[in-house]
Amino acid sequence: MTDVKNQDLGDSDELRSPESITIDLLDEIVERNQVWPVMAAKYGVENPLPPWKTSLDGLCDVLDRSCSRDELGFTFKERRDEEDALSANRYAGLPYPENQLVSLAHSLMERGVIDKEELLARLARIRARLEA
Repeated sequence: MTDVKNQDLGDSDELRSPESITIDLLDEIVERNQVWPVMAAKYGVENPLPPWKTSLDGLCDVLDRSCSRDELGFTFKERRDEEDALSANRYAGLPYPENQLVSLAHSLMERGVIDKEELLARLARIRARLEA
């Protein structure tokens, strides 16, 4: 099974919409339903925002300031539009800010900025901190 695949529209970049791309790893993560309200209840946390939200905001700010088609393959506006489309469609079943986080991961993986192995390694480090 491939990690990133275009479901409906062949390989044409001009016809491809973000919702038509499947990333198996992200689909598996979504299926686990490890969203903040569930995890906060499990660990007795009352803060309505996940602790990683500020890091997500910072990462988005840095991407917005440094996005260029040459380096990342998309502009600030394209990144934001894609995130909005993915959040509203493909990841609409996730609450905010999880839909924003998974949408960003989707965009970055599709463009090869981060790959499956790197994302898995980061997730393993986070899980180790959580379980320590």
